[in-house]
Parts: sequence; structure tokens; C-alpha cells
Amino acid sequence: MGIAVGGRRGVVSDPNIVPLIDILLVLLVIFMLIPRSQGLPAEIPQACGVQEPGNCGQDKPHIVVVQVLADGSLRVNQVPVKWENLGTRLRGVFKVRADRTAFVWGDRSVQFAVVARVIDVMRAAGIAPIGLLTQPPGSDF
Repeated sequence: MGIAVGGRRGVVSDPNIVPLIDILLVLLVIFMLIPRSQGLPAEIPQACGVQEPGNCGQDKPHIVVVQVLADGSLRVNQVPVKWENLGTRLRGVFKVRADRTAFVWGDRSVQFAVVARVIDVMRAAGIAPIGLLTQPPGSDF
């Protein structure tokens, strides 16, 4: 403690920066411990299949569309397929592909339960993601 000498009487105010430094250190620790947020997921191209490395699915169409027609019949890329063979056919199509994306198109008169059944078969075959194809009003496929 110091003794004030002279005619000035009163409190001498010294800037106390210790609390400021404490607060800054606490903020520094908080920002260092907060995990960084995850970025957007990127889909990186994968290598060719092990079974047939030379093929890689290049001779097949890139887009796989399963059609559910008005009479309940199925087509995979315009090729007729029976219900009991749909899973086997899809597994064969995607056996050598790195991209496992497929689409479903249902006729207007088909109930959604039938389309949902096709989606279930596709998921059981290991296909993901599955897209639903729609058509703009007034257009025909």
C-alpha cells in the first residue's frame, strides 16, 4: 500500500486488467473446446467393382428406372420384369456399379401402396438413394 503524499486526497484509480485477461482466457478455452461444425457431405466417386474391374457398368445405362405400369406390371429400364424377379434383377444391375441410385416411376392409376412395395424391394436389394420420378402437369411419359 502506498501513502499518498501531497495535497491530493482521494482514491487513486489504477486500471485493473486482470479480470479482463481472465475473461479473455476463458473465452479462448471455450472456443478451443467447441467442436467445429460439420460441412456438407460430399459424394466422392468410388472405385470399380471387384468382381469385374474392367466393366465398371460402363456398358449399361447410367440411370436405372423401375416403372410400375397401370396393369401392375414392372419394367427396369424398359425391360419387362416379374415381381418375383425384381430384387434379383436389381442386384444384378447394381453388382458392378459404384453408384447405387435408382428411380421409381408409377403410372397415375397405380396406387401408392404398389409403388411403396417396389421401394421396399429396392431397399432390400441394397439400393440407396431411391428417387421418385414425377411429371409436370399436362405432359406424358
